[in-house]
Amino acid sequence: MNADEIPPHPGRIVRQECIEPLGLTVTDAAKHLRVTRQTLNNLVNERAGISPDMAIRLSKAFSSSPEVWLGLQLDYDLPHAAKRTASLKIARLDAGNMSPAASQAVKKGHQRRSRVT
Repeated sequence: MNADEIPPHPGRIVRQECIEPLGLTVTDAAKHLRVTRQTLNNLVNERAGISPDMAIRLSKAFSSSPEVWLGLQLDYDLPHAAKRTASLKIARLDAGNMSPAASQAVKKGHQRRSRVT
């Protein structure tokens, strides 16, 4: 994904697709969502992202699912994180360059994930 393909901030979507079409103010929408005006203002002005708590609130208010809202946030965050970290030089870890304790922790983590999926 290049810079031209980065999706819009999810706060813009909340503002343009949810709040404005209903003729709500940020204050009214914040009251309905039971958050502070500042919290919602930060989201719709792209100064904050959608937390799991906010995703649940938005899904209840706008008949969607929390996963949709969190997916929009992830779609926005990942390209930005990739750009910020592109120049990091991080070597791959494997059993040959890890301590025994770290190697054991990684194995346990893999076992937990394989049970969940």
